[in-house]
Amino acid sequence: MKNEIIFARLTDVEPAEIVEHMSDPKVAEHMPLLNFKWNAKVAAGFVAKKEECWSRDGLGHWAFLVDGKYVGWGGFQKEGDEWDFGLVLRPNSFGLGRRITMKALEFAKSDDRIPFVTFLLPPSRKNLGALRRLGATHVDHIDYDGETFLKFRLETD
Repeated sequence: MKNEIIFARLTDVEPAEIVEHMSDPKVAEHMPLLNFKWNAKVAAGFVAKKEECWSRDGLGHWAFLVDGKYVGWGGFQKEGDEWDFGLVLRPNSFGLGRRITMKALEFAKSDDRIPFVTFLLPPSRKNLGALRRLGATHVDHIDYDGETFLKFRLETD
């Protein structure tokens, strides 16, 4: 199927692809915690940390593949008692964000562990209409690792 979106594990992606992706200045524009350089060691640590989430919580971040090609990563990560959804796409794949998000939210709605999803966005993100159209509501401003984020919540049940 053309433009088929597959949720794979990050371990299925060559680390060099993740390094290239995360080293793109366009990716860093809205990622205030991305204040270091990516290399093979950083990518290996990142993937290992995300795999720990899968081991601990039974769910974590995926690699997103379209027609077998890596276009980004994201998914659900447990933050306390909440499941936070993140999405980090390659710049040439930004247009796939809605389709990938909708597929992930379908997953969340079918998973009893996830009664709602949170989204943390930096204040630099000004276009929030897509979140509101999904039904997400702004609930707070929070501090995460020394940076301020806008927190949104979307009920899944």
